[in-house]
Amino acid sequence: MIPALSALFEGFSAVEATVAVLAVSIVAAVGMEFVVLRVARRVVSTTDSAYDDIVISSLRAPLVVTAALAGVFVLTQVPAIRSAVLVDPQLLDDIFGRPSLSVIVLVWAYAANSVVNRLVAAVNEEGGRFDFAPVFSNVWTLAVLVGSVGTLLWLWGIEITPLLGAAGVAGIAVGFAAKDTVANFFGGIALYFDDTYKIGDFIVLDDGTAGTVIKVGVRSTTLLTRDEVLVTVPNAALNAAKVTNESAPQRRRRVRVPIGVAYGTDIDAFEALAIEVLLSEPLVLDSPKPRARLRSFGDSALQYELLCWVNGPTRRRRAQHKLNRALYKALSDADIEIPYPKRDLTVTATGDAEFGPTTERSSPRPAGDAETADGPVADRTA
Repeated sequence: MIPALSALFEGFSAVEATVAVLAVSIVAAVGMEFVVLRVARRVVSTTDSAYDDIVISSLRAPLVVTAALAGVFVLTQVPAIRSAVLVDPQLLDDIFGRPSLSVIVLVWAYAANSVVNRLVAAVNEEGGRFDFAPVFSNVWTLAVLVGSVGTLLWLWGIEITPLLGAAGVAGIAVGFAAKDTVANFFGGIALYFDDTYKIGDFIVLDDGTAGTVIKVGVRSTTLLTRDEVLVTVPNAALNAAKVTNESAPQRRRRVRVPIGVAYGTDIDAFEALAIEVLLSEPLVLDSPKPRARLRSFGDSALQYELLCWVNGPTRRRRAQHKLNRALYKALSDADIEIPYPKRDLTVTATGDAEFGPTTERSSPRPAGDAETADGPVADRTA
């Protein structure tokens, strides 16, 4: 394409070619800014989606810079200009041609990274099934960085084959030295593709650690516990652990309230009263409907379990507290007994009848060793 553009300026003097190329570049940059982008912004303003606005705003800088600097690069390729300058053509490329292309590559790399990260952030705000793990942004940033560095090396004619060999050796060394970091990085990628959790989910680990996910990074995931303590868990540990996501596939969670009532209680009246208490609590959802289930016949009580649903795993403890208070008051007002274990103790009296029962028995002692306060005890059989 460059030779074709250079052929357009055949027969032009160096001054004419310079003026023509610069004029075309300036007109292209101004037209891109005030015509193309303005029309594009006007078109996307009529849509309901914010994604097209993000794309247009992110591509504004690279389009204008490309239109402006492309003319500088073309100038270095026009034969009339290359023959008219006093410096070596190779030096002309090194001073103007390659730097202009390098700036274009860097601007487009920044724009590509920015537009994807902003789109991921916008999609994350949508929530639900469209949620993306933020680790995707980190992987994309790394890919753009590697691609832009490779392109710049190619533009400047730097042979990358020796660099690849050195990078392989360095990669092995870094892999052994930073194996935990590498494991955490790939662990984060595995968690993303498995869709294990997302920001805002309440998760429970197999060691009992529980909290809301507030940050997902390349190396670790940060949880905010109910005690408002930040816990940082390496992604490799999360990838190997059993993770219970209590916010998926939906946020509602069941609350189980165990309770016992005395034998002889009217169970129909008790169940109706319990359901009424559950329905009167604002934290309890109307659907699915609360239920009462008789689970077992205990030693001292009929063991019931009351089942209801709340909107979110973090509301279960508070709902259970309020339900226990309300049930205790309601059962007390209805004279329904909440029994507790009772034990009957039987005391067996031992000893001589004339002295009454004794509360302590001593082990027999050998004859002749028995003594009283006044001396040896006399033989009763004498």
